[in-house]
Amino acid sequence: MRITYETQKLSMRFFMLMLVLFGMQVIYGMILAAQQADPALLAGVINFNVARASHLSLGILWIVCGFIGSALFVTPLLAKRDIVAPWLVHLLFYAVIIIVVWNLYTQFFAQTGVAGWAAGQPWLQNGLEYIEMGRAAAVGVLVGFLILAFVVLKTFPPMRQWNEIHWGLGLGVSMLVVVWIFGMFYVPRIDVQEYFRWYVVHYWVEGVWEVIHITLVGAFLVLMFKANVRSIGFAVFWGVSFVWLSGLIGNAHHYFWIGTPEFWQFWGSLFSALEPLPLIFCFWHIYLDAHANDRPLVNAPAFYFLLGSATLELVGAGILGFVMTFALTNVWSHGTWVTAGHGHLALFGTFGMLGIGSAYWAIPAVRKFAHFDQKLGKLGFWLLFTGILGVALSFAWGGTIQIYVYRILGLDWFGGDVFPAMNIYKVLLPTFGFLFMVGALVVIYDLITLGRRAGDENFTAADVVAEPAAPATGWSRPLTGFEAGIWMLFMWIFGLLVTFGLLSFNLDRVRVAGDPMLPYLLSGIGNLGLLLVTFGFVWRFTASLTSRIRRAHSHPLPEPDLSAT
Repeated sequence: MRITYETQKLSMRFFMLMLVLFGMQVIYGMILAAQQADPALLAGVINFNVARASHLSLGILWIVCGFIGSALFVTPLLAKRDIVAPWLVHLLFYAVIIIVVWNLYTQFFAQTGVAGWAAGQPWLQNGLEYIEMGRAAAVGVLVGFLILAFVVLKTFPPMRQWNEIHWGLGLGVSMLVVVWIFGMFYVPRIDVQEYFRWYVVHYWVEGVWEVIHITLVGAFLVLMFKANVRSIGFAVFWGVSFVWLSGLIGNAHHYFWIGTPEFWQFWGSLFSALEPLPLIFCFWHIYLDAHANDRPLVNAPAFYFLLGSATLELVGAGILGFVMTFALTNVWSHGTWVTAGHGHLALFGTFGMLGIGSAYWAIPAVRKFAHFDQKLGKLGFWLLFTGILGVALSFAWGGTIQIYVYRILGLDWFGGDVFPAMNIYKVLLPTFGFLFMVGALVVIYDLITLGRRAGDENFTAADVVAEPAAPATGWSRPLTGFEAGIWMLFMWIFGLLVTFGLLSFNLDRVRVAGDPMLPYLLSGIGNLGLLLVTFGFVWRFTASLTSRIRRAHSHPLPEPDLSAT
């Protein structure tokens, strides 16, 4: 496995930076988990609000680095030539480092309330959730996105030669710039400010990032399985269309409680319920493309993370997003741990796993070795996958308790009378967080040293792809489309149980009489069942691929051409 164009090597530095920032974000995450159990921990040194803001911003920045690395690796293949103006890519890399350092430093001003106001704008930090960085860093981010968009679009061939993958990536990097502008100015009225903030947070992440995600997943499926570019293009086209058609008005589920007109509660609920459609489509297409040519699984870690990305996109962003998307459920879940479970599973699962999977494909190609020891990569995947599912479960169960004691009983959440109710979940959260941290360390070490460790050069195709003497049976038998559909059906059944659990808080039996049995039961069964089925499906899928029999093709499949129209 080797790169085709020399400028594909530029992706390496962004993947390495991605791993460093990923590790830093995990450290902040563990600090937050420990502070949930002991609120006085590091008080005055790293306050909870600073740790949370840094945790969020690092998550966004390392995921963006993964996007940039993936785009730089794929763009020359789409253009059939080297990237133009590589000096701009070097400039972009150092600009990202400066933005990271500046942003982490200025977050500490939030502890003393210093925002750096000048010309009516907060230049150091602005305290807006998810986009806490001040105007100075925001301007730097805008310039960085402009560089990325220019490099990608300038490298691409004339527009008449574009296929759907060109269009998806081109639209994605362009809209990164456009949507970001809406978060770059301060509005004194809090409802208007929140309107624009949620437009950026929702549509920049769930709209623009989704477009890039769907496109890159398609591109790497072509590279991994030599899937048909026309078929992938069909999936990219409809995936992007569904994302934009449902997401624009679906953004209104963030407008329920910020002082906007009441009609948003109906329209936001309706169109938000349609947002899982593109995620179902992406989930289903990854099954079809992985089975298109019965190709052997040569790079297991890369595909494991790609599969995890599409699956957690459906479960975390789709199903758990659907659970809270109605006004009658969102009124209870809003601002609780339930939302955090959805956010962690969706953000890391969808976009983080894509970046790691891309790195597992690109790094061996850049370092020019065909095969490598994949045990650490697979181990790291399962540790991360299990850890993030456990974190989401801890948030979901703890959030249900939180809703009851805070919003039904009306107890003082910020006092000491409610805190004991959450103790078990405040222990469960760092426990699964520790498992996740171990997985992160395994993956970071594996990717940084990939191809550098003694013995990697001795691996052959026979070490990577086992060919059983007889067709596999049992858990490793080939996964049919019908069975994959059954797995997805059960995911949605358990997701509906979670939805009914939140809806049950509206019943007089719960809301007036104070009986929590029904929401506790539905949440307990629904969340546990959903995450167990998710784990089982990914295990079943990967087991079926690793046992796939290599077939001798009388006419070998040609190398994939991403630029084909």
